[in-house]
Amino acid sequence: MSPWKRVFRVLTIMTLSSFSAVVFAQEQSFDLLIRGGQVIDPKNSIDGRRDVAISQGKIARIAERIPESQAKKVIDASGLIVVPGLIDIHGHVFYGTEANAAYSNGPSAVPPDGFTFRSGVTTIVDPGGAGWRNFEQFKTNVIDRAQTRVLALLNIVGSGMKGGAGEQNLADMEAGATAGCIGRFPGTLVGVKVAHYMGAEWDPVDRAVEAGRVAQVPVMIDFGGHQPELSLRDLFLVHLRPGDIFTHAYAHVRGRIPVVDEQGKVRDYVMEARKRGIIFDVGHGGGSFLFRQAIPALRQGFAPDSISTDLHIGSMNAGMKDMLNVMSKFLNMGVSISDVIAQSTWKPAQVIKRTDLGHLSEGAPADVALLRIRQGDFGFVDTGGGKLLGTRKLECEVTLREGRVVWDLNGISYPLWEKVPPRK
Repeated sequence: MSPWKRVFRVLTIMTLSSFSAVVFAQEQSFDLLIRGGQVIDPKNSIDGRRDVAISQGKIARIAERIPESQAKKVIDASGLIVVPGLIDIHGHVFYGTEANAAYSNGPSAVPPDGFTFRSGVTTIVDPGGAGWRNFEQFKTNVIDRAQTRVLALLNIVGSGMKGGAGEQNLADMEAGATAGCIGRFPGTLVGVKVAHYMGAEWDPVDRAVEAGRVAQVPVMIDFGGHQPELSLRDLFLVHLRPGDIFTHAYAHVRGRIPVVDEQGKVRDYVMEARKRGIIFDVGHGGGSFLFRQAIPALRQGFAPDSISTDLHIGSMNAGMKDMLNVMSKFLNMGVSISDVIAQSTWKPAQVIKRTDLGHLSEGAPADVALLRIRQGDFGFVDTGGGKLLGTRKLECEVTLREGRVVWDLNGISYPLWEKVPPRK
């Protein structure tokens, strides 16, 4: 072979190799491909088999078929449900070691990352653990350190949810200071919280609503405690605004009128409140969910707007357990899987005005949960000691937070050990 032919041959090989490398790079344009799952994305009205491609922590593409060659890594989601990362708008995560501080830098709250990803939750909202006086402590110690996206409702009480006399202190309930703090941390502080007040005054509610009006955020109400009970009708139809949130919707606790009356009927003014735009949140907790309330309500078409846990040390090892267990209760009470997913993703995102979350639109954060519906014989317990038998239970196989695997129950995102190169 002549020298010129050798040069030509070398140049040809180099050109083809470069071309192949470019083609290969173009083909592998996605960091991760979730293949073959049933995608349920309520915002975009998707409920069917789809592939989901992720690039640089964002949803890059959803289609019926995306070639595996276009992704650097593939997760086989056959037999699984692929949903937006779950949003729990009621979980106490301002944990700490301060004595007698309850849910405000105290021991009654829990670290977020320990109780979120394993149940498919990628965003959790702390409901009033901090007030304007100590929110920055909460932000520094918990929010900024957590892998979970932690948002918060600011307590109308300046010192937060410390329990006892502090939460009865009207002098520490300042609408202006609360609204001002929310204005300094937009998007992270997504509302105002009123809880545990036992007086006959409406001041805590009205001051919280005023703060919410100024800051343009909703108010969440944990109502009750006074004897005789304050009027639930007045709360819904006089004091609250459309878009404000009534949590513990299916509770029957001392000092609060339940939404379902003694004859098993949802009260007329509760139905009127829903039409008016009041939001009804589950807020299961350790003492705030009864099947005797929930089942009659569901039979009358009164489903929750948002499913949430009220996560804390008194609920996580009792009937509540975790987000998926609460969702499973509604699944076994006859709510469709698509509605249960909507009530745990897109609807709560709308409630807290974070519509960048709770869906799988292209460009959205790649917060994703891969769920399995297990079939079998299961029991679900409410906070009054009652049990519901069921045949379906949700389980989380994989959770992704901005495209990164943060929970993998059975290692389906990993290669077999024989295929892992040995360490050098």
